[in-house]
Amino acid sequence: MKKSVLTRYRVMAYVTGVLLVLLTLGVIAKYVLEIDGAADFTSVVGIAHGWLYVVYLIFAFDLGSKAKWPVGKLLWVLLAGTVPTAAFFVERKVTHELGAGVAEDAAAAVKA
Repeated sequence: MKKSVLTRYRVMAYVTGVLLVLLTLGVIAKYVLEIDGAADFTSVVGIAHGWLYVVYLIFAFDLGSKAKWPVGKLLWVLLAGTVPTAAFFVERKVTHELGAGVAEDAAAAVKA
């Protein structure tokens, strides 16, 4: 598996995670704290998160299929973008699991 597959998953996991945390804070500001302007912020961040989550799903599915993950693990990774902060922890775990294999593949490609 190419390192770029893991890298693009990692980037989208962070982007999705940050946007979801911002969306959560916006919803709290809108409904709990009743701050003016929070509705616009929540709307913009919600739309951005929604579209970028679809990109995250594509990249995570691509990574999972190339890593030959079982369906349960793939679903776990796909749903990480819907739970605030979960994407950060799941990305870290996936990177540790696949990082050594990606480095070995890169070294083998250089030798060949």
